[in-house]
Amino acid sequence: MSETQDLSKIHQPINNLITPTLTSNEEYQKVKLSTEQINFFHENGYVKLPVLTTAQVDLLLADLLKLTKDEESELWYEFHANEGDSENILFHSLGAWRISPLFHDLIWHPAFTVPCSQLLGDSPKKVRFWHDQLFCKPPSKGGNVAWHQDYSYWTRTKPMAHLTVHVALDDQTEDNGCLLLVPGSHKWPLLPITSLHFTDMDSIQTVLTDEQKKYFNPISLHLKRGEACLFHPLMVHGSYSNRSDGPRRSTVVNVFADGVFADFDGEILKGVKVEKGHKLEGQFFPVIFDPEKAF
Repeated sequence: MSETQDLSKIHQPINNLITPTLTSNEEYQKVKLSTEQINFFHENGYVKLPVLTTAQVDLLLADLLKLTKDEESELWYEFHANEGDSENILFHSLGAWRISPLFHDLIWHPAFTVPCSQLLGDSPKKVRFWHDQLFCKPPSKGGNVAWHQDYSYWTRTKPMAHLTVHVALDDQTEDNGCLLLVPGSHKWPLLPITSLHFTDMDSIQTVLTDEQKKYFNPISLHLKRGEACLFHPLMVHGSYSNRSDGPRRSTVVNVFADGVFADFDGEILKGVKVEKGHKLEGQFFPVIFDPEKAF
């Protein structure tokens, strides 16, 4: 893809192809979570949301194909053509928002930024972008994403005030390696990382207590293309291999409440340094929703 600029310098949507602009209180109210949805999230650790139209998903998939071939870009935080092996292939990258205008604009989508604001505190919070991810499992031999909690990879930031938004770009089924969650596991303590590159699905069993094993009852979400699952940073989740005859692709937008700070002396993300104890803000961590500026 052409690389005319680092899009992380632009802190608003570039066009209206992916992300609509809320122009009225009526539109704002439509994307807010109901009391029932908020209660469901607090009890189970996740909530499903419609986000993208079929036409918007098609646009993102066209860009995704180009991005998977753009390993040489210096704007990626991470680029892994394959985190598995030759029979279990998993494409995984961080940083598409800096390269693609469409993935850049997705992070401002009110269908999830408004709900995130509602769930990050007792009252609506200002929401900042953390980082994005792309996951691609090719037909027949797409790899696993081993069981894990996202915050186990994010302990360099404090306090824990994060959320994950997993957006399906294909219909997800058991055959193609759909997203799996363990409802209620967001109430468990932080678990150690047991499979750094996501390959070993059974490794998490070595760190679970007998009580946690008793309640380790995963569910398949069966997300439709354009649908999202918003979940807690301690939610245990993963996905099995893709053995279908079609691809299974998704994008993830990770966010946190304004005020989260660095608790680490090195790079927070590749090429991004924030002094320990200082708030994450500025070019790489823009505000993507401010309830005080909503209707």
